[in-house]
Amino acid sequence: MRAALLGLNQSDVPYVIRCGDREQCDLVAEWRLTEPAWQQDFVRSHITHAVRIRMRLVNEDHELRALEEQWEVSRVRSPTRLQVPSEYVRGPSRTGSREWTFGRGQNGGLEATETFRFDSAELRSPLQDTVLKSGWTWRGVIFGKL
Repeated sequence: MRAALLGLNQSDVPYVIRCGDREQCDLVAEWRLTEPAWQQDFVRSHITHAVRIRMRLVNEDHELRALEEQWEVSRVRSPTRLQVPSEYVRGPSRTGSREWTFGRGQNGGLEATETFRFDSAELRSPLQDTVLKSGWTWRGVIFGKL
């Protein structure tokens, strides 16, 4: 299961999955908020919370225990960058942002074209799909031990 989840790491996705030794868990999935290549995308998304998922693999039960954590983020300075203040929340949530451009289409009618999309489900969904397709159980944890 560990190898399958780490295999989701790609340079073109806005999250990274890494070893979770520092966070006292097996794996951590989090947004690439601090990576320069992704920072403008996150600033543009107008997100208000950073999301991290800490995961514990329970091999004998074929279960992954997942704890979603969120921190409020704010924009500071010029050029704009994200800063993480102190508000902290545990448990799953969903946040999103979309940008549209309006213009005239080929037939002369008004058309809307989506030019930007951010959805926090892009972090959780690939993890859950990988776990469930492998025949494991995804168990969300809010209280108690991870």
